[in-house]
Amino acid sequence: MSLTAALAYARHGVPVLPVHTPGPGGVCDCGRGARCDRSGKHPRLRHGLTEATTDPRQIRLWWTFWPHANVGLRTGVVMDVADVDSAEGWHELRHLLGGDVPPGPQVRTGGGGRHLWFRPTGYGNRVRLLPGLDWRGCGGYVLAPPSRHVSGGDYRWIRRPAVALPVSPAALVALIAGPPPPPVPPRPLRRPDRYAEAALEAETDRVARAVVGARNDTLNRAAFALGRLVGAGLLDESEVRWELTAAARHAGLGWAEIRGTLRSGLTAGRRQPFGHRPPHAA
Repeated sequence: MSLTAALAYARHGVPVLPVHTPGPGGVCDCGRGARCDRSGKHPRLRHGLTEATTDPRQIRLWWTFWPHANVGLRTGVVMDVADVDSAEGWHELRHLLGGDVPPGPQVRTGGGGRHLWFRPTGYGNRVRLLPGLDWRGCGGYVLAPPSRHVSGGDYRWIRRPAVALPVSPAALVALIAGPPPPPVPPRPLRRPDRYAEAALEAETDRVARAVVGARNDTLNRAAFALGRLVGAGLLDESEVRWELTAAARHAGLGWAEIRGTLRSGLTAGRRQPFGHRPPHAA
C-alpha cells in the first residue's frame, strides 16, 4: 500500500523518500529503537532529503527493501504545507485567515493534527509561525498517507488534491516572510564589476566545498548574497544559476533541492539589492 501511494505521489511530480516506521509501542525501527526521539519521522536514507526522487525504479527498489516504510514527501517543489499539530494551532490559523480556510488538500495526521497543502511560496521552513503551527517549504518534508504515527494512528486524507493547489492567503505569506530586514546603507565601490566577479567566484567555491549537513544552507546563503548583486544589476542571473548549480552538484546536492534553494535564495536576494547603483542606471 505504501509503495502504491509513493508511486502515485511521484507521478504527480512530488519527490518521495522512505522514512522509518514506528513499531509496537511506538518504538522506531531504526538502530536507536526506544532511544529514538523522532520515531517514525526521520529518513532511512544516508543523505536524507537530498535523495528524494520521482524515479519509479528507485522508489520500487527502496520499498523492496523497506516494504512498510513511511512515505515522506519533499516540500517546496510541488507544494508547501501548513503543519497544524494542535487544536490551538488550528484555531490560530483560522483566526489569521478570518475563518476562511482555503478548500485545498488536507491530511489528518496520525497524531490528530492537520496538513494543509498550498502552492510553493519559495520560502523555506518556518517553525512556530504561531503556537501549534509550522510551515514546511523549501528544504523540508512531511509524512503523507498512509504513513503511521508513533501513537499508532495513520495519516489519512480529509480532502484529496484536486487539479490545482490553492495559493497561500496574503496574511499567511506575510507571516511566513516575516518582517522586512533593516535597510542597508549604500557602500560605494570603485570597481563594482570586479567586486561582483570576485563575489561570484568566492561563493561558488564555498558551495563546491560545503560538507554534508551544511550544503543546503551554504547554497541558500550564496544564492541570497549573489541575488543581491543580480538585483543591483551587477551580475547576470542566468550565469549565477549556472555557476551555483555546477558547484552544488559538485558538492553532491540533487537537482530538485538545488532548484528549490536557488529559487528561494535568489528571489530573497533580488528583493534586497546590493547598496550600489550601477553606473549605467538612469
